[in-house]
Amino acid sequence: MPSQAVFNAKDGATYTTSSGAPVGEPYAAEKIFPNGPLLLQDFHHIDLLAHFDRERIPERVVHAKGAGAHGYFEVTHDISDLSCAAIFNAIGNRAKTTVRFSTVGGESGSADTARDPRGFAVKLRTEEGNWDWVFNNTPVFFIRDPAKFPHFIHTQKRDPQTHLKDPDMFWDYLSQNPESIHQVMILFSDRGTPDGYHKMHGYSGHTFKFVNKDGSWHYVQIHLRNDGGFKTLDDKTAGELSGSNPDYGIQSMFEDIEKGNFPSWSVYVQTMTPEQAEKFRYSVLDLTKIWPHSEFPLRPVGKLVFNENAQNYFAEIEQAAFSPSHLVPGVEASADPVLQSRLFSYPDTHRHRLGTNYQQLPVNSPIVPIANFQRDGAMAFNNQGNRPNYQSSILPLSYKPKAYKDVKHEQFLGHALADLTFITELDFEQPRALWQKVFDDTAKAHFISNVAGHMKNVKSKVVLERQLSVFAAVDPAISEGISKAIGHPGGVAPLKVKPASEAIRFKVNNS
Repeated sequence: MPSQAVFNAKDGATYTTSSGAPVGEPYAAEKIFPNGPLLLQDFHHIDLLAHFDRERIPERVVHAKGAGAHGYFEVTHDISDLSCAAIFNAIGNRAKTTVRFSTVGGESGSADTARDPRGFAVKLRTEEGNWDWVFNNTPVFFIRDPAKFPHFIHTQKRDPQTHLKDPDMFWDYLSQNPESIHQVMILFSDRGTPDGYHKMHGYSGHTFKFVNKDGSWHYVQIHLRNDGGFKTLDDKTAGELSGSNPDYGIQSMFEDIEKGNFPSWSVYVQTMTPEQAEKFRYSVLDLTKIWPHSEFPLRPVGKLVFNENAQNYFAEIEQAAFSPSHLVPGVEASADPVLQSRLFSYPDTHRHRLGTNYQQLPVNSPIVPIANFQRDGAMAFNNQGNRPNYQSSILPLSYKPKAYKDVKHEQFLGHALADLTFITELDFEQPRALWQKVFDDTAKAHFISNVAGHMKNVKSKVVLERQLSVFAAVDPAISEGISKAIGHPGGVAPLKVKPASEAIRFKVNNS
């Protein structure tokens, strides 16, 4: 666990300044006589104020509100045929972990029970470096084109003029980007309001690649299945908790762990060969699609347990920095464009929010020694001593090549272009199956009620009817049900989309 955990609020330590000098009275400030002017020589007082003025760091642009804990990941099944990552080389291998759960769109003071996706980020400290699982609690997302992401987040935030959340902005964006409908269907079901951070599933969403020693590889999606099941709140209960206890998620998880009711997840993978990817009906690089379990069953991997609360939230949870680019040998990123964009965006955000040496913070530092040519910058408290900061022949470093060679990765052929993927019937098949085959009558009624409760505040008729046309393309019953609930006359025609045959297929030369 992070080194900060050694500090104990009951240790009776002597009160000091930041430079270590003991202070006789923390509430006193040096003055000339009882009512006289303050003295600049009072370092304790100046030290206190100067730190207070700077003790807030920027909150995350997304995932600002969250809860966290520490625990472990343990390998329970042999998957060494899939990946040569050292963590998988023996059943029983363990890695210490830190998790941060979060809501996505709200500020740091927002309610834990808001209707929103949830972040599910885990840092695994392995013998080959840190491996971060930067997942969500839904298997899909709103977009598959990374250029859309900043725009999407802006529409979930506050209006630039009114500084209010704006349902017209929200639905205007979604209705113009119908590929979001799969995530919208999940978000406005009861799964959009989990019963606490520690009672939900987690999904990689993105496709990664597991690589073996012989250079063979599989496309992989990772699933974290809560051993207690995915618990949800209905809209009424979630709303009441937002007012009565906005920190419900943080509190319930903290108290459960303190009581010894440790939350746990079974870890699985879905795998797909490059040849299977070529024949798959959907693109494995499309974040708005799932892989059907009937075709690609879950394969067990391990167990994830969180059994220790943080001793200091800021040091161990708020300063935790997760990135999908933090990978280990045997695990690689796919060409998923949203994932590729995140590989840059997350570390860039950490450098802005925490500083260029964010990896040196105890909660982020790997358990393995660090040796590289990075030096200096703010807070460089592990600056590697007298080691040269270039490739020196006098004091050389040793270099360890990857455990696999001659990996036959994808060979993409084409030319540079800036274009958006278009909407086809494929984008509605999985949401339609969710509505017709997964949702029961109660789930359907809740969905209609949840969407209507939000859309009734939309002022723009154009936005309203455009989104209704998207719902009609999934199933006319959805559009009609929402129309009736919000007092709209209905009869909105389904969105016109291209046939499935015109979808851009996943094609890559693996020879």
